[in-house]
Amino acid sequence: MKRRTLLTTAAMATTLAVTGLPALADGHEPTKVGFVYVGPVGDGGWTYEHNEGRLAVEEAFGDKVETVFVENVPEGPDAVRVMTQMALDGADLIFTTSFGYMDQTIEVASKFPDVKFEHATGYKRADNVSTYSARFYEGRAVQGHIAGQITETNTIGYIASFPIPEVIRGINSAYLHAKAVNPDVEFKIVWAYTWFDPAKEAEAANVLIEQGADVVLQHTDSTAPQAAAQAAGNVYTFGQASDMAEYGPKPRVSSIIDDWAPYYVARTQAVMDGTWESMDTWDGIGPGMVKIGDITDAVPADVKASAEAMVAALADGSYHAFTGPINKQDGSVWLADGETADDGTLAGMNFYVEGIVGDIPQ
Repeated sequence: MKRRTLLTTAAMATTLAVTGLPALADGHEPTKVGFVYVGPVGDGGWTYEHNEGRLAVEEAFGDKVETVFVENVPEGPDAVRVMTQMALDGADLIFTTSFGYMDQTIEVASKFPDVKFEHATGYKRADNVSTYSARFYEGRAVQGHIAGQITETNTIGYIASFPIPEVIRGINSAYLHAKAVNPDVEFKIVWAYTWFDPAKEAEAANVLIEQGADVVLQHTDSTAPQAAAQAAGNVYTFGQASDMAEYGPKPRVSSIIDDWAPYYVARTQAVMDGTWESMDTWDGIGPGMVKIGDITDAVPADVKASAEAMVAALADGSYHAFTGPINKQDGSVWLADGETADDGTLAGMNFYVEGIVGDIPQ
């Protein structure tokens, strides 16, 4: 029988041992796969989609796997404890699903060389540590393209989480594509300094709405901004990490959906058949790791059609979301006309593009 274990951080403080796994018919124990989550599985966004990937692993392998997960794990020392306990409890493969787990993943992996680790959105690897992420900025390009054409106030709000390259890339991509279709557009950015905190996210949304934003984008994980926009009235939003379709057809008019399931299934299979190797994966719309949720009829038909054409071009590689001419915020040339950004620069992006007002927090 397939087994699934949930260990909350509170429970792990009091009981950390799990019993041995039952042997399969062939005498082998199931492969044990652990997941460390920064938020709750019910957040409706980032962690929800990672957990959907975990469930896909169970669906794919049945009794050949056991999955365990811990939700609401802070990025810091507590993550070391959680990962260590998973390894001690026999995990063969551990997915650590937030950028702030990077150093902790490397630390724990060095102590358990026979355990395979997969770290989401980071850049540090080891012989037993792989990294993986999605090209979320491709989805931001589509969002910006739509947002710039549906705003009536020419003010677009952006709820940012932490000033890391992933988030900065998203802001730049959304801004460039909004500006391309609406030269009068202005971005207002609120840094929430959280991945998941519904109260802070709602407050940030309300601040942006009060400042005149009638479109709000987010790089935080809860549906609180959707609810705030719905309460405010004539405000548009986009689902983040998950579809958030319950807020459609408005305020949520489309979404970025992270589909981790194929990757989780493939990497689990690699552990099971002994072919797992340390690697870096960064996939986007083309391979299907990033999906664009249904564009609702609240978006004009011509805007919807042009957005769908952009999705197709991003998917087949005929268009790159960062194609010059693009200047940096200080006016210096970054990309010449027709030049596209290289992955190294994108991976370490620490600057705004020209036209964005404000400084990146240090």
